Amino acid sequence: MKKHILMAIVSTSLLLSGCQSAYYGAMEKVGYHKRDIMVDRVTDAKESQEEAQEQFSSALEEMQALLNHDGGDLEKAYNKAKDEYESSQDAADDVSNRIEKVEDVADALFDEWQTEIGEISKASLRRNSESKLRETKRSYEQLVRTMKRAEGKMAPVLTAMKDNMLYLKHNLNAQAIGAIKGEFASLQTDITGLIKEMNKSIDESTKFIASIEGK
Repeated sequence: MKKHILMAIVSTSLLLSGCQSAYYGAMEKVGYHKRDIMVDRVTDAKESQEEAQEQFSSALEEMQALLNHDGGDLEKAYNKAKDEYESSQDAADDVSNRIEKVEDVADALFDEWQTEIGEISKASLRRNSESKLRETKRSYEQLVRTMKRAEGKMAPVLTAMKDNMLYLKHNLNAQAIGAIKGEFASLQTDITGLIKEMNKSIDESTKFIASIEGK
């Protein structure tokens, strides 16, 4: 059986069982180590943030179109904005899930690394490995801080979107739209700030992947 097919089977069966330690052990048996998994998960988290950036920008555009509504089908414009809000919530959930997966494999990798350092008999090699572990941890901690900072900015944006959607749901008319226009400027600022933080996190992800791969 080809390696990538075996890896897919192992990954699916063990992730469904929810046993991460068994998953890591099984993947290692087919030559796929925690370091490899970490690179993949950081890459996935990076991609999910890129997708979330696009989704929040799209939601902002649809809300702007709704607020600038000029007499067409108001219900249709509202539904499009609502769909974009819901997609933004899904994108935010995906980002959070991806970050959790990065944290899980990082804990497993660092625990294993620390344990195996103790098994190195030659002092110079042990010191070198300890130094590399500290360096990787520092880089990882910086990565997680930027990821979490970006993640934290999603919640208030989603809350503001939800407030607007719920308000308009029961007051879908020109007067109600006019009433929330003042909120829109603040929402624009918040989404701009969110995208900026996500860019930082994406850049930090790229740097971390390069460092852990030795590039």
